[in-house]
Amino acid sequence: MARYTGLFKIAVPVSSLQQLLGEILESCNFNIVYRTEDYLMAREVPGQVAYHQLVTVEVLVDKTTATDSEIQMQMVIKNEELPLQIDNHCRQTYKRVSQAMTDAHHWELIEAVAG
Repeated sequence: MARYTGLFKIAVPVSSLQQLLGEILESCNFNIVYRTEDYLMAREVPGQVAYHQLVTVEVLVDKTTATDSEIQMQMVIKNEELPLQIDNHCRQTYKRVSQAMTDAHHWELIEAVAG
């Protein structure tokens, strides 16, 4: 199972975070599967790769340290593919989603850490 993680600290109002996250993931070819106040799960749209390569994104928002304008969130991107190659589909998707999070004009990126 391939698995990649990232930690993002962003400046954005808490009230608009879920909508903005959904828009960014949908722009990266994901469907939102499940959403709560502090958690979001999205699945890659089928059709481009084999079923076992379909990527799932989970975003956990840390409400314990969140302020009105600064939020920390952890992103986990994974699939059922064995990471036999360094540049596998899951890693490519991780790079694409991480870049979209970093470049998002909806918020100001304070810190990003790849895991």
